[in-house]
This record gives sequence, structure tokens and C-alpha cells, in this order.
Amino acid sequence: MSVSPSVPARSPGTLAHVGSLVKFSHTIFALPFALAAVVLALPYGSFTWTKLVLIVLAIAAARTAAMAFNRLVDRDIDADNPRTKDREIPRGALSASFVRVLVLASCAVFVVCAALLGPLPLYLSPLALGLALGYSYVKRYSSWCHLVLGAAIAFAPGGAWIAVGAPVTAAPWLLVFGVATWVGGFDILYSLQDEGFDRAAGLYSIPSRFGSVGALWISGLLHLATVACLVGVGLSLERGVVFYAGCLLIAAILAYEHALVKPGDLSKIDKAFFDLNGYVSVAFFGCVLVDHLLSRA
Repeated sequence: MSVSPSVPARSPGTLAHVGSLVKFSHTIFALPFALAAVVLALPYGSFTWTKLVLIVLAIAAARTAAMAFNRLVDRDIDADNPRTKDREIPRGALSASFVRVLVLASCAVFVVCAALLGPLPLYLSPLALGLALGYSYVKRYSSWCHLVLGAAIAFAPGGAWIAVGAPVTAAPWLLVFGVATWVGGFDILYSLQDEGFDRAAGLYSIPSRFGSVGALWISGLLHLATVACLVGVGLSLERGVVFYAGCLLIAAILAYEHALVKPGDLSKIDKAFFDLNGYVSVAFFGCVLVDHLLSRA
């Protein structure tokens, strides 16, 4: 793997470039689960609209910091990988110094939001940022980096639950584990694209260690754990039939996702990664919200 100096930006850092760098559209993975956590915590916590705005801002800031940091520390790896060589820093659309400032500013916004949400969110903010930023280095040392990414994203619903002030019982832990295994599972599928490159570059991933067949099995087992955890959330909180219908819908979507991705055929990986996992998070939030409203009727 060659290591090259930072490429100077050939054009100013536009909003479009920043949006592409941090993949704002991928907020659809974490945010609906965080909003679902807020709804699930309503009977046990203290909700205000100010808290909701701060939770959304905190999640957006943490995601921006994590994605920008990942692109920053991986810029030389991205430049060597044919799939990622046209990302913003390698092609010079954004400079490394600009992205550093973006990371620091996003971290600052996250910490301020955490402080406004209360002492416990503030105390936990370094751990959340450590996971979010540290993930970028894990693939240099461990094949289980996908689970670290899952844990980082699972901080969104876990943090939302705590921010509402609800007691930390089995339910939020099950939700956190459910999101962590869901993200870890679909990140394994996505990383199948880089199996050969990761092996050649000395990087670690489930596909580069276990091959595509092994990776598909591990991803499938993680997604089985996801569904089990979400059902456990419902049982723990005594949710209604709509909640369990949502769990069944998510199981069906994940099964379809795995049907799309086969060893030697990654032609539908984008649909499996973005579209279907977006449906998972939105479906969960929608069913949680409807179930909550029906319980109050």
C-alpha cells in the first residue's frame, strides 16, 4: 500500500462535497432507531421538544465527525483502492486540512449537545466519540471491525434513551445489541466488495479472513441476533401486536437482503446495503410509533 502526501484541494469545500464526504443520506440508518428509542422511552422518561432537537443534532454531529475522520485517516488507502479512489480527498475536491476542521467542529457540536442533554450524556460523550472515531483504525488490527462500527452506531438509540431520562433496563440494552448486530451484519455484506483489496493491502475484515461464503454466514447469524434482540425489546416493554409485526417485517427485509447478495455476484450490493437497510430502520420507527399511539387510544 503506497502512502502519499495529502492532495491539496483543487476547489473550495462546497456543501455538495461535504455532503458526499460524510454521506448525509446514511443518517437514515441511525436516526430512525434513535427516534424509536425516544418513543419507547416516553412512558419512563421526561420528553421535551428541546431534547428531541438536541438528540437529532447530536446524532448528526457524531455521524459527520465519524465519517469525515474515516475519510481523513483512510485517504491514502482510498487512493489505492479502485472502488474509492474518486472520493473527495484523494481526488482533491476537499483538502485534508478542511476535513480536519470539519471533524473538530462536529465533535464540539456533539459535546455541547450532550452537555445540554444532561450530566450523564456529557460523561458518556468521550466514549461515544472514541468508538465513532476509533473505528477507522480497527480494520488495521482486527477482522471484527464491523462490530465496532455497529457499536458506534448503536450509541444513537442508546444515547437517545438515556437523554430522555428513562432508566437503563434490559430494553435499551437489547435495542443497542440489536442495532449493533444489524449494522455489523450489513457492513460485512458491503465489505465483500473489498475482499481482494483488503487481503492484498494487509487490512482486516470478515470477508478477507473468512472468504465470501464465511462472511455471508456470519452476517446472516448477526441478523438473526438482530431480530431476536428486537423481539426481546418488545417482550421487555410489553409492546403490542404492531411492534411484533414490525419485527416480522424487518426479518423479511433482512432475508431478502441476503437473497440478493451471493458469492461471486455483488451486482445488487448497493440495493442490499442502502435501500433495504433504510427500509429496516424506517419500518422499525414507524411500527414503534403506531404501536405507541394505539396503546394510548
